Amino acid sequence: MLEKSTASYRFGDLLGLARQSWIHQMAASLAAVGYHDYRRSDAAVMRLLLRSPMPIGRLGEALGVTRQAARKITDALERRGLATTARDEHDTRQINVSLTAEGEAYARSIVIVIERLNRDLCRRVDAVDLLAADRVLRAVLADVHTRELGERIDPPPTPTLSDAR
Repeated sequence: MLEKSTASYRFGDLLGLARQSWIHQMAASLAAVGYHDYRRSDAAVMRLLLRSPMPIGRLGEALGVTRQAARKITDALERRGLATTARDEHDTRQINVSLTAEGEAYARSIVIVIERLNRDLCRRVDAVDLLAADRVLRAVLADVHTRELGERIDPPPTPTLSDAR
């Protein structure tokens, strides 16, 4: 049986630095293909809207933010030419958000960059270590919303004996 870690380093600090590095890598990769204004919320919101248009309130729920915050994100996407909004034809109280053609291209670029960053990480880190890191990161997801989002993200495949060599 494995003993529990008694590491003296500050996990939260390292996690924060890793997130900061990931965002920097995302921004640099997107800038290299012509998207120079990557923002921290872009990866989540653009991938959600790439799946399908959605009402602002539901977008906020999916992102774990208030409707007001979702409206600010939507307004910024509109100013950048990445999204449009329109009243729902069946319920005029509801405002739906859709990606523009430029927004769809940007969202697809984000997906490609994330896939490449994940592949690069898999090349640098042993499969067993990745699985352990996945378990640790999922344990950090303390609130219901982030746990639910984490459940939507598939864990890495279980490594085989040949992966551990």
